[in-house]
Amino acid sequence: MMNRRHFLHLGLLSGSSTLLRAAEFLPQNVTFIGVAKFQQVVARAVAENWAALPMGARVAQFGQALRGTKYVAWTLEIDDRIESPSANFNGLDCWTFFEIALGLARMIAKRQRDYSTSDLLRQIEWTRYRGGVCHGHYLDRIHYLDEWFTDNVARGTIRNVTRQAGPVVRLTGRGNDEMSLNPKLYRYLRANPALVPAMRQIESRLEQVPFDFIPKQHVATCEPRLQSGDIIGIVTNRPHVFCSHVGLALRTGDGACRFMHASATYKKVVVDKTIHEYLDAIKSHAGIIVGRPREV
Repeated sequence: MMNRRHFLHLGLLSGSSTLLRAAEFLPQNVTFIGVAKFQQVVARAVAENWAALPMGARVAQFGQALRGTKYVAWTLEIDDRIESPSANFNGLDCWTFFEIALGLARMIAKRQRDYSTSDLLRQIEWTRYRGGVCHGHYLDRIHYLDEWFTDNVARGTIRNVTRQAGPVVRLTGRGNDEMSLNPKLYRYLRANPALVPAMRQIESRLEQVPFDFIPKQHVATCEPRLQSGDIIGIVTNRPHVFCSHVGLALRTGDGACRFMHASATYKKVVVDKTIHEYLDAIKSHAGIIVGRPREV
């Protein structure tokens, strides 16, 4: 039997009143690592009134507060069978970095006396899981960035501004089946091989969704149209997956638009080169997609 706690609260999403249900299917000593770091970041945000910042600037501010956090892969694979919203402030990968920065920015927008770890997990559930709900099953989670964009656009969390930022091309002739081809790399699939056919069905559906991106040769000219806090998905030339990495745009004092991300190369969260320089440095990078966080 699952150890499950349910939390209910009313939130405003896309201008309408929506009942948010946040479910925690595992105890927080498993699902929430680095409580002291969470409290430190939130205390600073409250003291400096980050809630008053525009949404994108707020996301970027939280991203910068996470700079230097160690890069750790596979932090979402926390159990063999039970899926639950989770956060790890002691180790971030590219996905959890942008997701936690976005979750904190959404959480702090609701002004209250104090903020708990469960408040952040509510926001994590909303963005991480298909339709914003986790039922305790691994396949509830959105595993591919292209689907994350589509699902969160549909629910008003972000706007896909890729077409507004620059000229796009459509990706064709490529599968989106990395996970079903390599199930032994994923703890839940390795422990539950019966999930692989269902994962392949999800991938097949995603392969039918049109996917447009800005080629990297055009990114330098579109950078002036990017804003701090924009979610930058890195499109790859590699087979079997559309996006290989993700981070945040950060406009710096010198007028540049830099790529802020949890870097496997630097082994921590960094503010890196400009976005186009980052793309140019790696041959397999094909371009970007751009998501702009919306106010809660």
